Amino acid sequence: MVDVAPQAAVPAQAAAAPSARRYYVLALLTIIYALNFLDRTIFNVLIEPIKKEFALSDTTMGLLAGFGFVLFYSLLGIPIARMADRLNRRNIVALAFAFWSAMTYLCGLVSSVTTLALARVGVGIGESAGTPASQSMIADLFDKNERPRALGIYAIGTYLGVFLGYFIGGYVNQHYGWRMAFFTAGLPGIALAAVLWLTISEPKRGAMAETFKAEPIGPTLGF
Repeated sequence: MVDVAPQAAVPAQAAAAPSARRYYVLALLTIIYALNFLDRTIFNVLIEPIKKEFALSDTTMGLLAGFGFVLFYSLLGIPIARMADRLNRRNIVALAFAFWSAMTYLCGLVSSVTTLALARVGVGIGESAGTPASQSMIADLFDKNERPRALGIYAIGTYLGVFLGYFIGGYVNQHYGWRMAFFTAGLPGIALAAVLWLTISEPKRGAMAETFKAEPIGPTLGF
């Protein structure tokens, strides 16, 4: 007789997690993802006033807006995702979130194009760590039937962040200047990183893993 108790233990433990708690984690990670896009988008809104203050060329602004950010974001994305396979993902997201938010805030304090470029690189480094660890956490909170919906909710952060980046960047720049726009974008992230650290625990790895039955390859005989 096959003992099915060990196989049923993991799904039972996963099902015990309160639904409201799981959706709180999902909502917080979605907001963080939105702020991820806010911090990378707001720079595009502020290109003209930055260019005017530092007397920069279009080529330089293009490098600041794209190359410096994308290069480090791309290079570090894979090794940081590998770290998320081994280390505490809650800690990775919280530290990365606080770091890129602080770098966004520092963009408003820069006094030269060099310091602005370094701050942009810092934003790229921090944001490269956010998504892999967040999606891994979501996969351990929602089973295979709920996971598409959960990841769909998480993806809303992209569009919410882009909207907020253009809206906040434009409004704050118009009334208070481009430096204040960076302050406004960066400060909430530092505070929210503390909320994440204090209110969310690391999900159990593999809590929602399913056991798949191997299917035969090719046609089968009908007898």
